[in-house]
Amino acid sequence: MVREVLTVNVGQCGIQLGQAVWEQYCAEHTIGVDGKKEGKVEDMTFMCFYEETGAGQYVPRNLMVDLEPNVIDDVKNSQYAKIFHPEFLLAGKEDAANNFARGHYTVGKEMIDKVNDRLRKLVDNCDNVQGFALTHSVGGGTGSGLGALILERIAVDYRKKSKLGFEVYPSPTISTCVVEPYNALLTTHWLLDHTEISVVLDNEAIYEICQKWLDRKRPSYDNLNRLITKVISSMTASLRFEGELNVDLNEFQTNLVPFPRLHFMITAMAPVVTPKKAETQKNDVQAITETCFSPGNFFTKIADFDAEEDKYMAISVNYRGDVKAKEANATVQWLKTNKKTTFVEWCPTGFKVGLNEQPPAVLPEDDLAPAKRNVVMIGNNTAISRVFSERISKKYDLMYSQRAFVHWYVGEGMEEGEFAEAREDLGFLEKDYLDVLSEQATDEEADDDDE
Repeated sequence: MVREVLTVNVGQCGIQLGQAVWEQYCAEHTIGVDGKKEGKVEDMTFMCFYEETGAGQYVPRNLMVDLEPNVIDDVKNSQYAKIFHPEFLLAGKEDAANNFARGHYTVGKEMIDKVNDRLRKLVDNCDNVQGFALTHSVGGGTGSGLGALILERIAVDYRKKSKLGFEVYPSPTISTCVVEPYNALLTTHWLLDHTEISVVLDNEAIYEICQKWLDRKRPSYDNLNRLITKVISSMTASLRFEGELNVDLNEFQTNLVPFPRLHFMITAMAPVVTPKKAETQKNDVQAITETCFSPGNFFTKIADFDAEEDKYMAISVNYRGDVKAKEANATVQWLKTNKKTTFVEWCPTGFKVGLNEQPPAVLPEDDLAPAKRNVVMIGNNTAISRVFSERISKKYDLMYSQRAFVHWYVGEGMEEGEFAEAREDLGFLEKDYLDVLSEQATDEEADDDDE
């Protein structure tokens, strides 16, 4: 009996990332380009991500949705095109044009019934769905608008299922679109209610990791996606392989989310090194774990991160490869005693540990060196509120004070009041994070405010 996880990729960013993720999964499960598995099948756990057809081919339980055909055409012409079921590659005719309102109201509304139908088909092919994983960006139009709409539909149709989001947020200085703050603000407003866990990623941080550790002076999106893929694959490794200490989707949620609104995670991974550097690098459990907790290696750029001031509410560390439970526990103790991490006062234990014997596969095009062991950290830290306040609210306030670009949104059937509502909600979120730090139970007040 496997408990299936369905993956949904929305928009250009989501689909390109999703494509990289499936290449990684196929490499880890020795599934060829034609969807056939090489060698004998012993461990059937991976069936939670693949379904087997009558012809003995393994097809990803995956749905790709975009409002324009280009990106999906790329998938259909790619090396791994054969593994996907063409019915679950949905492309629209006109683009959302970086406009949340188009993705959410006008153009997205026409697609959503189709998406719903395909999701229903995916769910019908499962024994017991345990959750959904969604990859999208929040700065563009399709990923943000349609992504939020799909999440809302999933929340209505499959109420108890957990939803895990991998969101690419706007970077602090690099920007690919002018109205990013609007789109990100509106999407965050929906994510607050409709995802159980959101992993916040940002391109600039990952560019810097590529430049610093992988000696790539000009990383492409492909390089970035391959790095993010390793993190996603490590989060789901415990679902796909038998392991010593397994973690399923609901467990992440139970351990990482102290209050339902505060579910935005920072993530990091180690070791990220080129084969040349790998020879001289220390690779014991403690060394790689310490690397993971240094702010320069976070996949989200957080300015002036202070290990003592910015406190964690919960952390999950997932080890893969040659790591014994004893080493993992000793490392966690060492992190605490040496003040590498600080926790809020009401969280005495704070760490969730996952262990898995299978190290991540390294693909031929990867810049990474293969490693015997690797660790991925997913942390719920109060510093993430600065991503919302400095990147989104601040820029949004500047633009919205002049009502710049607002007519594009209103013209697509959105009401101006929605901006104000979303902005207010984000204000409450920042306040929630501050309340967590001030150690007094402000839950009662917060409840009154929300009503």
